[in-house]
Amino acid sequence: MLNRTSQAVAVALTLVVTSIPALAQGLGGDTYKAKCQMCHGADGLGATPAGKSMKAIPFNDPQILQKSDAELIEATTNGKGKMPAYKGKLTDAEIKGVIGYIHTLQKK
Repeated sequence: MLNRTSQAVAVALTLVVTSIPALAQGLGGDTYKAKCQMCHGADGLGATPAGKSMKAIPFNDPQILQKSDAELIEATTNGKGKMPAYKGKLTDAEIKGVIGYIHTLQKK
C-alpha cells in the first residue's frame, strides 16, 4: 500500500513540475506578447527595431540572468533606462506572470 501511495505522489509531483512552464506561458505569455514583445522580441533577445533603438538587453545576458525575480519585478513595475514603468498599467499578478514567462525564454 505504501508503495502505491509513493508512486501516486511521485506522479502528482511530476505533473505539477512539468506543468509550471505551461502555466507561466499561459499567465504571462499573453501579457508579454501585448506589452513587451514589440521591444524585447518573441525570443527575448531584443533584436527588434524598437529593441535595438532602446538598447534592450537580451534576457539571456549574464547581467539579466543574475537578477532576482524581485529585481525584475521592480524594473518592470517602475521602469528602467528607456523601458517605461508598468505600474498602474499591469497588475502585480500580470507582472509576476511576465517574469515567469521571461524565465521560459531564458531556457531556450
